[in-house]
Amino acid sequence: MKSVLLITTGGTIASVQGAEGLRPGYSSAELLRFVEGLNAYYRIDTQELLNLDSSNIQVDEWIAIARAIHAALPKYDGVVVTHGTDTMAYTASMVSFMLQGLKKPVVFTGSQMPIDNLLTDARNNLYTAFAAVGCGIPGVTVAFNRRIIPGCRAVKVRSMGFEAFESVNAGDLGRVFADGLRPLCAIPGDPDSPVALRDRVCREVFLLKLVPGINPDVLCMLRRMRYRGIVIEAFGAGGMQFVRTNLLEHLRVLTEAGIAVVVCSQCLYEGSSLGLYEVGQKLLSCGVIPARDMTTEAAVTKLMWALGQTDDARRVAEIFNTSYCGEITPEG
Repeated sequence: MKSVLLITTGGTIASVQGAEGLRPGYSSAELLRFVEGLNAYYRIDTQELLNLDSSNIQVDEWIAIARAIHAALPKYDGVVVTHGTDTMAYTASMVSFMLQGLKKPVVFTGSQMPIDNLLTDARNNLYTAFAAVGCGIPGVTVAFNRRIIPGCRAVKVRSMGFEAFESVNAGDLGRVFADGLRPLCAIPGDPDSPVALRDRVCREVFLLKLVPGINPDVLCMLRRMRYRGIVIEAFGAGGMQFVRTNLLEHLRVLTEAGIAVVVCSQCLYEGSSLGLYEVGQKLLSCGVIPARDMTTEAAVTKLMWALGQTDDARRVAEIFNTSYCGEITPEG
């Protein structure tokens, strides 16, 4: 019988009806009582770490979650973390980078409806998350709608539907079928290998989504605000305007000032390819860092994490060209 730590952080899954709408209310022990049948298959301990709507989960909470998981890993076969769905993809991505060398299962899950609702998806999501630990699916993952998704590839694509999360530009790591959960990935040989906690991050990272005709002064403003990193969601494969409104000259000023600029695509699937068009080649000559096929959530959290490890712009670019947890697809 495998041992699992259930860490709760709030979110819809633990919400109750309040005077002003749903708010997190159930404790970790109360949450577990809704799925008491799990006790027949796993030895479960609980830890109520936070009790927040995930809109309020920020950098300090990411660090607290990563540290709690790291402390638990030597004592358990895996960790399940309940979390609100709105920012779960950001948290799962950041924790993927913070826990280097992770081979044990760390599974994030939540729900679109509170666990006490008769129509809730919460119980099945919890069952799936625990099954992922039972199967030993390694690394940080998201369990949702009977699927196991890589944490650094998860994106919330629906605000109401139960198929809320998708694995973008990578396959699922497991799926539930009539005969149980089938792992779709290789299981590592040594889940007890050392895990390094690298939880230093930079908070001064901004995400900018381009729109046609955007005022380039916004880039000057970000420099004056002393942001150390900027992720730009560009058009298509990595386009942005340079006729009449020339963003490129402003980007060059930023990179020459030591500000890391990462370019990803506004398109959900297939990512950026800056070598394809003239504008992309011009971007590369400005010193920007291509995000390739990373999700926006992964690009933002990876830049925050990278700038927490180094101040060297070249080293940041090397980090972005390295896949730490499957967040980018190898070239060639």
